[in-house]
Amino acid sequence: MTKYHKQDVRRFLVDYREDHGQDVITIDRPVSDDQDVTALIWTLANKGQHPMLHLTNVSGIGAEVLSNIFASRDRIARLLGSTADTLHEAYQARANRPFTPELLESGPVTDEIISGDAVDLHALPMLKHFDTDRAKYITSGIIIGEHPKTGAGNLSYHRAMIHSKNSLATSLHSRGHLWRLMNMAKERGEPMPVAMVIGGHPLFMLAASARLAFGEDERDVAGGLMGEPLQVVRTPKYGIRVPAHAEIVLEGVLDPEAHVEEGPFGEFTGYSSDRSTNNLFTVETIMRRRDAILVSVAGGNSAEHLNLGRVPREAEVVEKLRARFPSITAVHYPSSGTHFHAYIAMNQMREGEARQVMLGLLGWDQYLKTVVVVDADVDITRDSEVLWALATHFQPHNDVVIIEGLPGNALDPSASGIGTTSRMGLDATRGPNFHGVRARISDEASARAAALLESVG
Repeated sequence: MTKYHKQDVRRFLVDYREDHGQDVITIDRPVSDDQDVTALIWTLANKGQHPMLHLTNVSGIGAEVLSNIFASRDRIARLLGSTADTLHEAYQARANRPFTPELLESGPVTDEIISGDAVDLHALPMLKHFDTDRAKYITSGIIIGEHPKTGAGNLSYHRAMIHSKNSLATSLHSRGHLWRLMNMAKERGEPMPVAMVIGGHPLFMLAASARLAFGEDERDVAGGLMGEPLQVVRTPKYGIRVPAHAEIVLEGVLDPEAHVEEGPFGEFTGYSSDRSTNNLFTVETIMRRRDAILVSVAGGNSAEHLNLGRVPREAEVVEKLRARFPSITAVHYPSSGTHFHAYIAMNQMREGEARQVMLGLLGWDQYLKTVVVVDADVDITRDSEVLWALATHFQPHNDVVIIEGLPGNALDPSASGIGTTSRMGLDATRGPNFHGVRARISDEASARAAALLESVG
């Protein structure tokens, strides 16, 4: 049995390689820290392959790199003891049974503690992801902030680049709960203590993408996904509870008043974005394992970036929609639509129900701009099937719903300067007066064809 704890990303790597070795590529040859990791991921993706990458010889960073963990839905499902077709249900079943974290005195992340003038962020393992990026970036950084009175934590992902020897420039572009906590600190006239986790167990990383109400804690959800309390230690100066088995943790403060330049960086839209809140994170303590590895998330509109942000949101939305509309059979956010498109398959029970479903989803998910509803026999995991349904079932003058002036995503390059967007629902179901029988091949003929092709190699 490996020496690593089950909440350790290293244990995950060892176990996963043992069970699914064909889904892990280990590269021992020299790889540059300047875009090579991204180039490898894109080259594989263009071939329809999304393996996890373990790179042991990356120049310029002095650490091994593990990346592309979340690029495969099958791999995410395996993390949850599930399969891709029941991923949403498996995620919600675990997330809805949270555990309060277990506080430890120490853990692997306390192997080395560097503070004061000894802090030098240039020693951190970081990669340049795209030629258009301003600098090397931390892409897997999970910032943890805690409510000053209740201690409830908020976890969220924020890109970051080095600003100085002891500070990072980062963006809180989501303007979510962390933004709210920082503004509470601003009202008190104080900087906000935070910690950034770089490299945790994949289930901890998945939990950090969960959408929770203000005051709820993603660390509890991480415990639910793991089936046991998340083991945590306190950071030395501010006592923020961070994963005991993390690779690297940076402790310091966000300055609500400071403004520093940050970006451009390749974002989930597929565009290089310099839209940023330009926040300053001053690092006062580095906690790390002696042989820390870099767990990196592929940037841009990579499958990993999109899946990591999307799966928890999909799972929550699917649970809500199905509770209200049991006729829904599947929901899918296609990678082709970044976070802005969703497809729904359903057995429409009455005329107008597809519109009701579209309005519900467009109201719940502020990332979405377009929802397409199709019949249950359409495979919504394939863009070509959805486009076929639009081509043959859809009449623009009858089947479009457009709503204007709703809040949009700050990184949407087509959104207005004030951040609003219009949203659209497309009803590509057949409808009550549709005439047509879908052409199909019998199972027997398909079986004969498969056997014949196999016999001829």
